[in-house]
Amino acid sequence: MRDSKKRPLIVVLSGPTAVGKTEIALKLAKDFGMEIVNADSMQVYRLLDIGTAKPTVEERSLVVHHLIDIVNPDEPFDAGTYQERADEVIGHLWSSGIIPLIVGGTGLYIRALTRGLCKTPENDLSKKEAIRHELKRRLREEGREKLYEELKRLDPELALTLHPSDSQRIMRGLEIFMLTGIPLSLFQKEHRFSEERYSAIKIFIYRDKEELIRRINQRVFNMIELGLCEEVKNILELGYSPYLKPLQSIGYRQIISHLEGRIGLDEAIREIQRETRHYAKRQFTWFRKEPGFRWFFASEEDKLWRFVEEAIK
Repeated sequence: MRDSKKRPLIVVLSGPTAVGKTEIALKLAKDFGMEIVNADSMQVYRLLDIGTAKPTVEERSLVVHHLIDIVNPDEPFDAGTYQERADEVIGHLWSSGIIPLIVGGTGLYIRALTRGLCKTPENDLSKKEAIRHELKRRLREEGREKLYEELKRLDPELALTLHPSDSQRIMRGLEIFMLTGIPLSLFQKEHRFSEERYSAIKIFIYRDKEELIRRINQRVFNMIELGLCEEVKNILELGYSPYLKPLQSIGYRQIISHLEGRIGLDEAIREIQRETRHYAKRQFTWFRKEPGFRWFFASEEDKLWRFVEEAIK
């Protein structure tokens, strides 16, 4: 297992939001002596705890966790940064004889880690900065819907893979087209994400649709009871802009609208539940296209444990 000439072995545990990844990951890590490496794009941010369903302090005391609470809400963080930080952690764990357990539902982060990132020609840094500045101005003044409509015209294939509220990736698609005149989706096709960077055991946990919907709806109620409104209020009182990328994510965006008096709490809850269900659907769609994943019902723990044990051997 520790042969330095071989690619490091990692176990990847993913699944839709609210499926129960944290509970399964804790059991797996304890039984197989692993340490957990976060692969959730929101759990990297400090202060965002309840709305990201971050493992509790008690849960993190049971197993060592990495890449949680590593940046402030106003610090930039993307898939490339994640790949670099995760590579460092995995290298350290591997050299110590510990198998990393990668846990999270952010498909792009997992793809970047296991199969590499699509490289695009971006040599003119001054032009790139000018384009980014202009896109940020347009986002503020025109709104993300207008930018999304433009992306649908310039790169319809990419637009189909993005949610209309994903302003960061929408702007990235527009930026690449404005820099190169070539759709980002074309670069992605040529790259094909064919690089295998690790020897990866890939697992996707799922539940029946009705059960997952119940869990999603209940989890939103639980977040409110745990103090999600107070969490968001405290973040804003610290001076963080409500327009920051992490504060425009599902849950935080709706609670900000509620705190600003634009919608009632009941409406915010319904919208969070609806958006979370849509997000879970997109996760299923994404991971059906990802190669190498073995799918297990969340209740199939014995079957999953045997699979991991045999795969490690």
